[in-house]
Amino acid sequence: MRRRRESVRFEAAELFAQGISPPEVARRLRVSRKSAYLWHRAWKDAGTAALVTRGPSGRRCKLSPRCLEKLADYLDQGPAAHGWDEDQVWTAARVATLIGRKFHVSYSVSGANRLMHRVGFTPQMPVRRTAERDEQAVQVWKEATWEEVKAHGRPAWDGSASRTKRASPAGRPADAPGGAGVSRRS
Repeated sequence: MRRRRESVRFEAAELFAQGISPPEVARRLRVSRKSAYLWHRAWKDAGTAALVTRGPSGRRCKLSPRCLEKLADYLDQGPAAHGWDEDQVWTAARVATLIGRKFHVSYSVSGANRLMHRVGFTPQMPVRRTAERDEQAVQVWKEATWEEVKAHGRPAWDGSASRTKRASPAGRPADAPGGAGVSRRS
């Protein structure tokens, strides 16, 4: 990504040198006008060297490249090798704890999540199931009881359950208020 940004900036410098205006440079290079004007000002003040990027912003990684390799190895070993025996799932919270234990560096859960992506892993969420779940009983219920419950469905009643919409007069007795036998006002 960095090379792409620099090459666009250098293309902009070439276009500025040809006398092309910042709005036209923005259109040709598909960048914002604001960026084109900023680049033009920097180019006028200090030349093409002023358009070199300073690298990514933000804080640097707390772990060295060697530590990142070790972290990837630890993640390959699986959670059970590091004390999480319940399941074989790496969550961002577990990775943050592992980094603290192995490298004595504090990472937030979101920071550990980004770091996992950087070393080629994705965090996973453990499946929440009750410990007492009886799979055989669930299957029997699905096959027998569910089919029985599902088959009947909701009965079709005349009228409406809505409190704001009146029911159809067709289903009412003729002598009832609003019934078919009562004439409506015109």
